[in-house]
Amino acid sequence: MSTLRIGVLGAARIAPAALIRPARDLDGVQVAAIAARDRNRAAAFAAKHGIATVHDSYDALLADPAIDVIYNPLPNGLHGRWTIAALRAGKHVLCEKPFTANADEAESVAAVARTTGLVVMEAFHYRYHELTARMLEILASGELGDVCHLDTWLCFPLPVADIRWQLDLAGGALMDAGCYAIHLLRTLAGAEPAVRSAKAKLKSPGVDRCLRAELDFADGRTATITASMLSARLLGLGVRVTGTVGTLRVFNPILPQVYHSLTITTAAGKRVERVPRQPSSYLAQLTAFRDAVLHGTPFPTHVDDAVANMRVIDACYRAAGLAPRQASAG
Repeated sequence: MSTLRIGVLGAARIAPAALIRPARDLDGVQVAAIAARDRNRAAAFAAKHGIATVHDSYDALLADPAIDVIYNPLPNGLHGRWTIAALRAGKHVLCEKPFTANADEAESVAAVARTTGLVVMEAFHYRYHELTARMLEILASGELGDVCHLDTWLCFPLPVADIRWQLDLAGGALMDAGCYAIHLLRTLAGAEPAVRSAKAKLKSPGVDRCLRAELDFADGRTATITASMLSARLLGLGVRVTGTVGTLRVFNPILPQVYHSLTITTAAGKRVERVPRQPSSYLAQLTAFRDAVLHGTPFPTHVDDAVANMRVIDACYRAAGLAPRQASAG
């Protein structure tokens, strides 16, 4: 195999930015087919983005022997079901975040992935950008001293009619915004947290519009995560790491190719850094995925990492008095 032929499940709004445009700039990948529940919608999407093959159903796409990889940007509650189906059909999978509806379902996906030996990547694209590498480099250097506390947050406005508010599709702010905040926290801490407490504000019964959690690490570090999709703040996305001799603050660690800033404050003063915006986080992610499939190159957002992230999400929901999400029946 020299070129990965990718099939897309659904005509999702994220697909052009996350997959189709970066694929055009990367050798060894081709977006070759698409299927959606509405064939006319799939055909229109294919015509707009130059995708050669349109299938009548998800099952038909998975059965296509010309397809090597499935990109899964379906609603949260369908991620697990169709990732497992793709693996059983012999396809590698790039799955949008959050990985599944809950940690138990994530464990089921991981078990199938281990049995098949196929590559499954959770699409936390920010993790592949140079900005994340630079944050980790600063923390490892000791410039901040001993880390005491970490804060991560992602807040953005979401239209009230969006499917990400639907409980039956495993929606909610913690799922769609908080999955990033939790993953970024775990990445920078290099360890798994325990949830001490959480409070949620609801948009509808069982569906959080905002959730804030306090977490602890075994070595004494503390943390907070904040996730909102309906907030007084128009937009908030960032991280703050407080150490014994300095502080690191980053604006927009999620889409650094758009704009970002990294500020380090110590007794020596304040320093602002920026890393190159390109390659974009999406192109860097797709490159890592290609190399994992074609060459066996290790990557950070593997199935074990995905299971660990879902465990923290579930724990935050329980601490806030809410039930973890459930997989969708459809």
